[in-house]
Formats: sequence, structure tokens, C-alpha cells
Amino acid sequence: MSTLEIKVIPGAPRDEVVGWLGGTLKLRIRAPALAGRANDAVLAFLAARLGRPRRDLTLIRGEKARQKVVRIAGLTPDEIRSRLGMPSVT
Repeated sequence: MSTLEIKVIPGAPRDEVVGWLGGTLKLRIRAPALAGRANDAVLAFLAARLGRPRRDLTLIRGEKARQKVVRIAGLTPDEIRSRLGMPSVT
């Protein structure tokens, strides 16, 4: 299992990966930050981008914050970076 630090901007015009801020992935998500809708959208978006079922992703920190940490089962950190467009760390 691996973890991924993300910074989320809710209420965006479209869901997209903005880029990397050091080791933190910056995302824009259409869903508003109401009643966990943005969290659900983040996990669904990441699952699709990573090619993993939604059940393999768990929000472990940041439920009510823009800074979040997601646990991802079945992928190494290098595989995650590669699938999200960041070169692997050697």
C-alpha cells in the first residue's frame, strides 16, 4: 500500500490534475466541498486515473481540509507517479 498527498481545489470548472507541488499532487475537482461530495469525487477521479477500483482508495487524512492523504492499494509509489504524470524517484 502506498499513500499520496494531495491538495484539492473544489468547485472547479472541470476535474483535472493541475500538477505537482514537490511531492503533493494538486487537483481541481468540480464537486463542491459540501457533505463530503468533493472527497467522493477526488477518490473516484484518482481511481479512474490510476486504473484501480474505487474500493482500493481510502481517504486517511484531511476529510474537511484541502490537504488530504489517500491510501492506495495495489500500486507502488513509482507506479502512482508514473500514472499521474510525475517522473519516478530514483
